[in-house]
Amino acid sequence: MSVTDSGTAGTAVGTSPAVLTPRLRLVLVLLLAAQFMLAVDFSILNVALPVIGKGLGFSLAHLQWIGTAFALCAAGFTLLFGRVADLFGRRRLFLGGLVVLGAASLVGGLAQNPEVLIAARVFQGLATAAVTPAGLSLMTTSFPEGPLREKALGLNGALMSAGFTTGAILGGLLTDLLSWRWAFFVNVPVALAVLFIAPTVIRESRPDEHPKLDLPGALSVTLGLLAIVLGLTQAGEKGWASSSALLSPAAGMVLLIVFWAVERKVAAPLVPLSVLGKRSVAWGNVAGLIAFLTETSLVFLLTLYLQEVLGFSPLTAGLSFGVLGLGTVVGGSVAPKVIGRIGSKQTLITGGILQTVFTAALLGLGDGRSWMWLLLVATFAGGVGNMLVIVGFMVTATSGLADHEQGLATGLATMTQQIGITMGTPIMSAIATAAMTGTGAAAVLGGLKVAIAVNAALVLFGALTSTLFLRGARSSKQ
Repeated sequence: MSVTDSGTAGTAVGTSPAVLTPRLRLVLVLLLAAQFMLAVDFSILNVALPVIGKGLGFSLAHLQWIGTAFALCAAGFTLLFGRVADLFGRRRLFLGGLVVLGAASLVGGLAQNPEVLIAARVFQGLATAAVTPAGLSLMTTSFPEGPLREKALGLNGALMSAGFTTGAILGGLLTDLLSWRWAFFVNVPVALAVLFIAPTVIRESRPDEHPKLDLPGALSVTLGLLAIVLGLTQAGEKGWASSSALLSPAAGMVLLIVFWAVERKVAAPLVPLSVLGKRSVAWGNVAGLIAFLTETSLVFLLTLYLQEVLGFSPLTAGLSFGVLGLGTVVGGSVAPKVIGRIGSKQTLITGGILQTVFTAALLGLGDGRSWMWLLLVATFAGGVGNMLVIVGFMVTATSGLADHEQGLATGLATMTQQIGITMGTPIMSAIATAAMTGTGAAAVLGGLKVAIAVNAALVLFGALTSTLFLRGARSSKQ
């Protein structure tokens, strides 16, 4: 199967141009803008949820579905859409997903009842599942393995993590100054701008022949991921002992086993086992899963600390994470240089150790506002370390593969990202809640410290898996 390069005509793996041409620079800006917008969407509604609930008549029990509906679709369908991008055209799926995202955002902002808002969030999640892997695969094929790809992925990682922080801040500002509806409307002009410019500068990539899509594999993996994510979100709401938290993930694991069996037999598998068997793909994604799970859930834990222990307002708490956002931007900016000097494996290890040390440092937090200095220093340095891991993961998990497999590789990486984000908060919430003995700020602080300790241990485990199982090539081509 031959695939036309979607970025630079005539470039191949290992022959990356030395500098960014004006067109490549514009391609990069457009792709980064889309990815940043998607990252903002993950967190922009968090601060606004109580206001939305009162405005549209959501019951407290159903309010969490504003986030769950989005997360289910964003995580459950991303692997399928990543493969669809490979088979039927990355640019086509990228642009189509942006159309759906813009339309769903407009509908969500105009919603007058809970049903319309939830439907809009479902389509926003589906659009995210399509645009994210398509955009990343356009990026990895536009910038073949080498310094330019590492730079592009570094900028993408920095803006993606900064987008989570920006979403929390922007959501608070828009809700306080205008209306929660602007948390939806803000997507529309960005989507329109990208849609207007992208067709003229981003080239299509499509196979010469359209192979049959692996429908049994697509159905089993999508339903399996949906069941697992649903169970994890229900665990955060109802506790890990609830039937939905136990049965749904169990059903999901059975479906994923079915998916594995299907992929071994089908002629044109959705996910070739030869790709999953590559160490760079398998263990790179393990490192990425842990990186996203730990840092996004740490933000949740520290939000509780800032509001429940120190007594800050939601907006002030959100603004406090600007330092973390700065750390991720710094980490994303230096990551390509670090990878070029010591290789992606050593970057994963170095970033993991840095994140471990400064996550563990948060165990020293006290119940007074004088401890803010420790939180700010630790979140900045931990953010740098986390971003080294994330960029190292993206470079590792997409290296050593042919162009026609890049949609699959970035689909796997995107799925890892979405599941890590979705898993982290319910897991850490359950750990913190179980560890709280009594009531009051002291009890909350005690439970949070137990969860922070588990968080640091998970980061260290990720660094150890990279040490033991990834090859030690000096270059990023693992």
